[in-house]
Amino acid sequence: MVNKIGSQLLDALFPHHCALCGLRSHREVPLCRPCELEMPVNRCCCVRCALPLLPTDEATAQRLCGQCLQAPPVFQRVIAPWLYEEYFAHLIHRWKFQREQYMTPLLATLWQDQVQLQEPVDMLVPVPLHWRRRWQRGFNQSELLCRQLQASCPELSTCKIAHRLVTRRRSTAAQSGISARQRASNLKGAFTVSKPCDNLRIAIVDDVLTTGATANALASALSAAGAGHIEVWCLARTPAPGS
Repeated sequence: MVNKIGSQLLDALFPHHCALCGLRSHREVPLCRPCELEMPVNRCCCVRCALPLLPTDEATAQRLCGQCLQAPPVFQRVIAPWLYEEYFAHLIHRWKFQREQYMTPLLATLWQDQVQLQEPVDMLVPVPLHWRRRWQRGFNQSELLCRQLQASCPELSTCKIAHRLVTRRRSTAAQSGISARQRASNLKGAFTVSKPCDNLRIAIVDDVLTTGATANALASALSAAGAGHIEVWCLARTPAPGS
C-alpha cells in the first residue's frame, strides 16, 4: 500500500511520458499501455533460435526452423519475447544510438513481463563491444541490460555478471546490411574467453537477435572454454528476410 501511494506521488510530481506517443504513460516506465499492446509478441517461433514461424493449430508444438534443422547453432535456445518491428526498433534506437540510458528499466521490464525463468543459470555474459566502439558509444547496452535484469529478477540475484570474461579482440565491420554468411565470416575468431567455464550454465545477453551470427560466434568461444549449457537472452528477434 505504501509503495503504491509512493509511486502515485512520484508519478504526479515527475510524470513519465510514453517514448512512442508522447502522452503521459501513467506507469513507472516511459511506455503507455495502449502503445505496448501495439507491439507484437514473439509467441510462435523456433524453439532453438526463436525465429518467428507461421502460426500452427497445435498450441504446444515444439518446432524447429529449417536453418536449425540443417545446421543447429552452438547455443541450446534463444529467449526473445518480442518481435523487432517498428515500435520496438524505435525504443532500441533511442536507447543505443541516442544514449537514452533511462530506457534500460523499461526494456528489462518488457523482457521480464513475457518470460518465466524456470532453470537457473550460473552466469550472465553481455555481448562485448570492441573497446573503440564502447568508447564511441559511452556504454555497452548489453551490460546495462544484464545489470537491470539482475536487479529486477529475484531468480538472478545470485547470478554472476561476467562482463570481463569475454573480450572482442578485433573490431568487426558493421553487421547491418550484410548476409548471414558474411556475418559469420566477419565474426570468425572475434571473441576470446579469459577463463575456463567448466560445465557452467551461461546466458549470453544482447539487445536484438538478427541472424544469430554474433551469438553463435560467442557461444562457440564459450563452448570451447568448457561451458555446459548456453542460452541467448535478448529483447527482440527479427523476422526472416522477406517474411
